[in-house]
Amino acid sequence: MNLSEMRTRVRRDLHDEDSLNYRWTDAELDRHIARAVRELSLAVPLQVKATLTTTGSSRDLSTSSLADLVDIEAVEYPVGEYPPLYVPFSRWASTLTLLVDRAPDGVEQVYVYYGKLHTLDATTSTIPTPLEDLVATGAEAYAALEWASYATNRVNLGSDAWRDYLVWGQDRLAAFAQ
Repeated sequence: MNLSEMRTRVRRDLHDEDSLNYRWTDAELDRHIARAVRELSLAVPLQVKATLTTTGSSRDLSTSSLADLVDIEAVEYPVGEYPPLYVPFSRWASTLTLLVDRAPDGVEQVYVYYGKLHTLDATTSTIPTPLEDLVATGAEAYAALEWASYATNRVNLGSDAWRDYLVWGQDRLAAFAQ
């Protein structure tokens, strides 16, 4: 699935398929989809393994190269052992500190197992297929809540249209959060 396909799915669920009279612009839906992807990523991040390199006699490693970092799950040091040796660590800002007795004595590799933000763009997606509907649900909720806010104190054909969007959006958001 890519962003265009996700947008189409969201439009279908929102009953916003009249291309001559869209209720939400593509940019608005893309923003709601991005927010849902980010929220999903914080709960179920993409699992990644990275190799960092130590510097002589320092237990500190920079994590600034770990793009879209959500959380670090485990650190393997030294690498190549069986079974793997996972060591305690601490993290402050972009510094990961190995909490080991012996400081690295030179340039050594460290494996960092971490979660990162998912990607959903024009060509790719890292969102697992079973979670695609969940992202759509979140995006729909954010779109409905945005529309409810927009429709408040405006003339609507249905007198409670804004309230209907609000309630529906809140229900979808609760399902998404759950």
